[in-house]
Amino acid sequence: MKKLYEGKTKDVFELENGNVLLKFKDDCTGKDGVFDPGENTVGLTIEGIGKANLQTSVYYFEMLKQAGIKTHYVSANVDDATMEVLPATVFGHGLEVICRLVATGSFIRRYGEYIADGTPLEGGYVECTFKNDAKGDPLVTGEGLAALGVMSPELFESMKKQTLAITKIVADDLKTIGLDLWDIKFEFGYNNGEVILIDEIASGNMRVYKGDTIVEPVELTKLILNR
Repeated sequence: MKKLYEGKTKDVFELENGNVLLKFKDDCTGKDGVFDPGENTVGLTIEGIGKANLQTSVYYFEMLKQAGIKTHYVSANVDDATMEVLPATVFGHGLEVICRLVATGSFIRRYGEYIADGTPLEGGYVECTFKNDAKGDPLVTGEGLAALGVMSPELFESMKKQTLAITKIVADDLKTIGLDLWDIKFEFGYNNGEVILIDEIASGNMRVYKGDTIVEPVELTKLILNR
């Protein structure tokens, strides 16, 4: 297989049938050895997190399929930590979309003088960052994306609407097992004229609490799948 891209938490390969294969790794974003889904660099390696992220992704992709939300997911091989997906064009050089239900992490680092850590953000707050490690994944608005020619206002609104809907599905599911979703990170791409969810819905891309304690990614996968 031809390697198309080597990412922080997975490698991407081209398949003969025109689809793409994602190979999940055990690397996580964080800083100083501490897991943080809001960081833009690999900060630690957690044994088994690759398969955990894949299992969580498959679980939620199947749930979204039942809800009528289109994604790039085709199939997965958990033993090999791989997932086959439809090809999609990323926006710009890569765009990350974060939905925040509670103010914390980098949101507080930016805006802590206006809001306390742990404050609920009613209805959810959606923000976008360009994938650019050298520049610290800079924030960009919907208007900015349009001005830069990255995404039309119509496509942005579609992406935002899907982000809020998907976040609610994940949060409601976690609530059934006594867990609270604080924030979650997605990626979207362009496929056959529409915006669709791509990449993953991974344990390592969401911040989840049980009471006052954050749930680590591998443990989160166990709680999600073994209910």
